[in-house]
Amino acid sequence: MFLTPHFTLAEMTASQVASREGIDNDPDSQTIANLVETCRSLEGVRSLVERPILITSGYRSERLNRRIGGSRSSAHMKGLAADIIAVSLTPRDLARRIMDSDLSFDQLIFEYDGWVHLGLAEGRQRREVLTIRKGTGYLPGLQ
Repeated sequence: MFLTPHFTLAEMTASQVASREGIDNDPDSQTIANLVETCRSLEGVRSLVERPILITSGYRSERLNRRIGGSRSSAHMKGLAADIIAVSLTPRDLARRIMDSDLSFDQLIFEYDGWVHLGLAEGRQRREVLTIRKGTGYLPGLQ
């Protein structure tokens, strides 16, 4: 089922851990509505960088999020976040392009492990930009 022209429910809920361990990762109707909003934002990112966007992590059920060690308040559990990469673009360049654009987001996190987290809020979008490295935690801005 396509949520937007380029993003499907299947790719926004895919999880190797959930599949391997039998963890239910099926979203409810409110979460699906949130996933549509997230995918609309991702369509904006796709247009901005003029290349396909790949989802490395989208929706996570509470159980799955707990299992992988995600934040207790993760926007992924509401369907309001995705970890992404762009074809033929480094994660740093992807993060910079989003940061420098007028796209709306709550959190943009450049993860040194090789992806970008794009999170939305249910209310006002803060446009908070962070960098995370192993051992250092979250650092302000794009490092």
